[in-house]
Amino acid sequence: MTFPARPVLLLESDPPSDSHLDAGIGAVVNALRAAGIETFESCQGGEGHSYKEPTVAFNGDRSEGFRALAVALRAGWRVKDLRRGWRVEDGEPTGPWWELVFAARES
Repeated sequence: MTFPARPVLLLESDPPSDSHLDAGIGAVVNALRAAGIETFESCQGGEGHSYKEPTVAFNGDRSEGFRALAVALRAGWRVKDLRRGWRVEDGEPTGPWWELVFAARES
């Protein structure tokens, strides 16, 4: 799996479009979207980026994370973590959402 050095951060309000994705993370996001998974944020990862590691965040119920994991593993991508999270805003939990975190590319 190849990830380019520059990040991309998609916001939930952005329409699904390849023009918002860099070449490396775009393949992951497009495969998840093609499988019907509602992605809303992705980042290349690394110093100065939104995430430390390549990450794709997506919505879905309690089974959606496992479905996304299956898509990623079948495609041969090196998944490091599958996460379920809630952000705390104004003292209230918001979410949940899922994150797939990928192993950083080797230099």
